Amino acid sequence: MGFWKSIFSSPDTASASRTIPFEEYTAVGASPRPNTQAKIYFSTDRNIDLYELEELCDAVGWSRRPIRKVKKAIAHSFIVVSMWEVRGTRRRLIGFSRATSDHAFNATVWDVVVHPEFQSKGLGKALMKYLIKKLRSHDISNITLFADPHVVEFYRGLGFMSDPEGIKGMFWYPN
Repeated sequence: MGFWKSIFSSPDTASASRTIPFEEYTAVGASPRPNTQAKIYFSTDRNIDLYELEELCDAVGWSRRPIRKVKKAIAHSFIVVSMWEVRGTRRRLIGFSRATSDHAFNATVWDVVVHPEFQSKGLGKALMKYLIKKLRSHDISNITLFADPHVVEFYRGLGFMSDPEGIKGMFWYPN
């Protein structure tokens, strides 16, 4: 329970300001390496090393995407959230998500990724809750996402459901 309590407490702003501008949520002691002092922080700063993001995506087996397109997607996203392991002055990107929006009613979540070393520790859930809280703070009431079959239950656990009216998503792809 201490982990979740720490998610919603204020970070040590002095240590956070030495690295990157971090947001208010901090998870202490969630490191996959026992007996090491690390903190987990969330940030909405869009200035992310795209090669570090590519390494994170590689770690979970995602297909490579052109860096210029990833940069453009981040620039045009409504909210971008990154998750960092901070150990002393060293920081490491361990999670990422973003959302696009019409800036009024709707948002769609994209690119939710957590490094395999940090999965099954509640950090993916914390990342999503943080993103949802940010969207709700902008009065966005309809949040959607597309989920691969193996993560549907994860999103159900966060309150997402299949369309209750049974409407199926439709896609158009170039030939």
